[in-house]
Amino acid sequence: MSGTLHGKEKSQEEIEKIIEQTKNSDQKIYPILKPGNWVGLKAGALSSTLIPSEDGAEVVIGYGMDTPDNFVFLTKKHLETMDAKQITQEAFENLANCDTGLEFVEALDNKAVGANGTDFSSETILSRTHMLKAHAMLDAEELLVSIPRRTCMTIISRQADEDTINKFAFLHNHTWEDDSFGNAPITNSFFIVKDGSIVGHIPL
Repeated sequence: MSGTLHGKEKSQEEIEKIIEQTKNSDQKIYPILKPGNWVGLKAGALSSTLIPSEDGAEVVIGYGMDTPDNFVFLTKKHLETMDAKQITQEAFENLANCDTGLEFVEALDNKAVGANGTDFSSETILSRTHMLKAHAMLDAEELLVSIPRRTCMTIISRQADEDTINKFAFLHNHTWEDDSFGNAPITNSFFIVKDGSIVGHIPL
């Protein structure tokens, strides 16, 4: 009995040590959106499903540490020393504290807001804090959110006029098909956000 308790204490100690390391360095954990066919899944990367599909997932959330060179994704092996709930909690807290620079989009006559070009622009959709800000900026009860690729996000009111919706769809489609910036694809869908949270999606 004491042995198992001791083992638990040790892993708790290790968890704290790793969390301490991630706090003390720039290596914070963040949620990172990936398509369901992401190669990391086969390599055992930790993930949660954002959009399920018949044969698994259409969009998943991976968890990565932002190191100076690249993202280091956490795998199931990390669960030997880290607690899954703690990982996700820390990742979402870090995302909420991230300044993703939501601003009005001039190309859409300021009837849209967006966050583009930062590491976690597209992941902003997972943060209720940031989405509530978008609701307020657009004075909209329901939002349509486009995150075709990483570092890209555009948001309009679901009740926007037809012209704005058409421009929004055109922009989404153009970004989805344009690989010239090398941003990894996420999904060819619009997300519906209400009260800061994703409530559905519209496949295109």
